[in-house]
Amino acid sequence: MKYIDASNQIYGRLSTVVAKELLNGESVTIVNASSVVVTGSRDSVLARFRKRRDIGSVRKGPYYPRVPKAILKRNIGDMLPKDKAKGREALKRCTVYNGVPASMKEIKFERIEKAENTKVSRFVTLRDIAEIMGMKVE
Repeated sequence: MKYIDASNQIYGRLSTVVAKELLNGESVTIVNASSVVVTGSRDSVLARFRKRRDIGSVRKGPYYPRVPKAILKRNIGDMLPKDKAKGREALKRCTVYNGVPASMKEIKFERIEKAENTKVSRFVTLRDIAEIMGMKVE
């Protein structure tokens, strides 16, 4: 079982590493999904996600998630072979949380070095994207 802290991690790089771990049979739990960063200028990133949201119809889909944890889990799932049993089983072993649940406060979380955002200054967090996509803010 791997526990990953996703704060200030790059969206695509984090997803690829987690997808590989899931395909290798690991169970992965990710916390702080709302702090994951998508690199690029704010306007271009938000336009890309708005375009995804507007594809299709309300009745027929495709349905795109509006919550940071669901956006991240869908991206990880898109990197798995969902038409095969191996890919579907792998996605079931992935758990994503927006923050850190109270039951996991004492667990030591890993950081993924490849996905660390150290050099990029132009980025948008998944929380900002989710608010644009229509997430209800508390």
